[in-house]
Amino acid sequence: MAMSVLLVVMMLVAVIYSLFSGKVSEMSSGLLGGAEQAVTLGIKIAGVLCLWSGVVEVMRRAGLIQKLASLLKYPLGALFPEARSDDSLRGDLAASVSANLLGLGNAATPLSIRACTRLHDNAGRTGVASDSVCMLVILGAGSLQLIPATIAAARASLNAANPFDILPAVWIATAVSCATGIIGGFLLRKVWR
Repeated sequence: MAMSVLLVVMMLVAVIYSLFSGKVSEMSSGLLGGAEQAVTLGIKIAGVLCLWSGVVEVMRRAGLIQKLASLLKYPLGALFPEARSDDSLRGDLAASVSANLLGLGNAATPLSIRACTRLHDNAGRTGVASDSVCMLVILGAGSLQLIPATIAAARASLNAANPFDILPAVWIATAVSCATGIIGGFLLRKVWR
């Protein structure tokens, strides 16, 4: 709600300023040009997201998600105690983590919602997020990324010479943010109790 109000106020200020400064034509061309660029960027990014979402679905159907779940058994078991004995839940968590590793935040969202629903149902509490649900949100927000597909798509649409030359910076930044989130989650879990 507050963001909507902020955007409306910014637009009103821009329109009023353009009226008083006599730059209505510049404002109009800027609005139309910006809208055109936004649509073009959205279509280019949507194509990449569709591609990688398809890759995740192929991984699921080929059984690679289950193999990944077994590879991630111990790390996921440490972060999500409920997943230690539930292979299906661990598969949902592995799919969500895999989508984030591939830089597909939008593809990870439905996978994370399904995993959150299962984690919440396992916790048996209503109206309160369990520690595991909070940890999944932390992992999604920290989003450790190996292949930042969405960012690379945006860079490619802006004619970057090498869209993936940001990989080392992305690896360091997301590793630090994810580790900080996990440590903070465990500390708050201990303090809150």
